[in-house]
Amino acid sequence: MKITEQFDMTGRVAVVTGGGTHLGRAMATALAELGATVIIASRRRELCEQVAAEMSAEGLKVEGMGCDATDRDEVAAMVGNIVERHGRLDVMVCNAGGGAAEPTYIPDGDVSEFMATLEMNVTSAYLCANEAAKVMVKQGSGSIITIGSIHGSLTNDKRFYDGTGFKRGGAAYQTAKGGIINFTRYLAMELGDRGITANCISPGQIPGPTADPMMVERARQANALGRTGVADDLKGAVALLASPAGSWITGHNLIVDGGWSIW
Repeated sequence: MKITEQFDMTGRVAVVTGGGTHLGRAMATALAELGATVIIASRRRELCEQVAAEMSAEGLKVEGMGCDATDRDEVAAMVGNIVERHGRLDVMVCNAGGGAAEPTYIPDGDVSEFMATLEMNVTSAYLCANEAAKVMVKQGSGSIITIGSIHGSLTNDKRFYDGTGFKRGGAAYQTAKGGIINFTRYLAMELGDRGITANCISPGQIPGPTADPMMVERARQANALGRTGVADDLKGAVALLASPAGSWITGHNLIVDGGWSIW
């Protein structure tokens, strides 16, 4: 196959949970630009439908759908709906997640916040991967992509926060993202002989629109490439792992961090 054919996703169907904003939207756009029909789903149904309409106006095949990725029944209904309408499911990007609403300290942490963060990140990835795998096993093909973080492999460097009033409290998020990385390796082992690849993308510092400018500048200085990441920096990674171009890659944790983790 020519390289352009390897990245062609025409006729394929992909889901990106948490696909209405920031990193999720960029990854959904990448898959749609390669020709896939993309469903973006989150608890914010109206937002997903609005974003899908905007992307569809640009000539992309994108649909919005409401789904709480931590709810087993809602995830099953979402996947069932997609298969009923499109006849297949080729890519599941388990992007739903986030940090704790309150810091999770050690010691004296709030266990409820810790558990809620695990559910938001790890449980959602499990439920979405599990439902997708049911379809993909029958097809004999598919790609499951989870979203980790460099903080799933590395903890905070407190020197980075000198003078910023850094407060401890990231135990839940870092535990969750570390769990996602190894969960992905397990998926690769469990599903590989059934034609399904499973890989994780671990982004580095990719500030959102509300990021603290001082922290953005520090992140720029800390990266080997001398700049902070932008959401579009994940487009190439998801394109590789979701398309036939990445069909010989599985169980991999692809770090996309501008060289943050090389020091």
